[in-house]
Amino acid sequence: MDTAKARPLLEWLLRKHPDTPKSRAKQWILAGRVSVNGAVVRKPHQLMADPGDSLELRARHATALSCGSGWQIHPRVALLYLDSAIAIVNKGPGLISVPAPKCGLSALSIVADFLAGKLTAQDRGVAGKSLPPAYRRLQPLPVHRLDQYTSGVFCMATNPSARHHLIEQLKARTMHREYLAWVEGRSSARNGTWRQWLQLSNDELRQHVVSETQANAAGSEACEVVTHYEVMAEYPLASGQTFVTKLRLRLETGRKHQIRAQAAHAGLPLIGDRTYNPAYRGHDHANARIDFPRQALHAEVLSLEHPEQHGVRMTWTGALPKDLRQLEALLRSARLQKGQARLTESA
Repeated sequence: MDTAKARPLLEWLLRKHPDTPKSRAKQWILAGRVSVNGAVVRKPHQLMADPGDSLELRARHATALSCGSGWQIHPRVALLYLDSAIAIVNKGPGLISVPAPKCGLSALSIVADFLAGKLTAQDRGVAGKSLPPAYRRLQPLPVHRLDQYTSGVFCMATNPSARHHLIEQLKARTMHREYLAWVEGRSSARNGTWRQWLQLSNDELRQHVVSETQANAAGSEACEVVTHYEVMAEYPLASGQTFVTKLRLRLETGRKHQIRAQAAHAGLPLIGDRTYNPAYRGHDHANARIDFPRQALHAEVLSLEHPEQHGVRMTWTGALPKDLRQLEALLRSARLQKGQARLTESA
């Protein structure tokens, strides 16, 4: 190689794409999008002779950060997956999904701090691993959210184009979301569908189930919601006259408090729900059969088409948090009411 004519790869790339900011061109190289003679080169300052037409900028293909079973980047946020288009997290209860007035800390802001290098993985096995520089310029963007006291898996976009694609999946109902819920009562059917109209209260704190006639009169303020349910287990309490039921729920639509409002309307209010379960309103919870600090609801499964890989469908499962594992263990061991409860599970 004639060293007198050799120049850094970054310079050759900028000559080929003169309108591109230097920082973006460098990011392309670090992300593995630049090849010379068919081989990917990830060193922006690697010297080479003029590569001519052999220098190619490849279409954006997401290079995933290997998170194994999840990187715990905060006590209430585990990062399950990250690439140049999406970030998938498993959120603990009590944390809001995206920033809100008077409450700046959120799952999204935590991911942003991690990408900016302000946080590192807490797990012993990965604590020493640094985030590759190519990820440092990514900005998490909201796509959907979970209620503050609902735990589980949800996604963020890491570029505007991916966000648009993911939101379109939500609108088209092709993003698959499954929840687990522990409810009071016993379902009359092993599986079925809840289909109602919801209207949000004026203070936006509560959904009300309304008739189709009322919904038509309310116009855009009311929306039709659809949730499919399946009974996973039934736990008789004490005398066997009352039950806790474990449900698997699949959202067809996605509205604020959808599952919580529909379950209560079906006579199956969630354990711990301070808004839709009358037994947990007030401060003493004297009527509550099980003392639980929040709604027993967990977003377990998320499945979507990768926004930058057409036809590639990906699925993630969010592990149960400690409080729900303890609730499940309590119900399984039938220790409620001094161990007099019986246990019956579906096959």
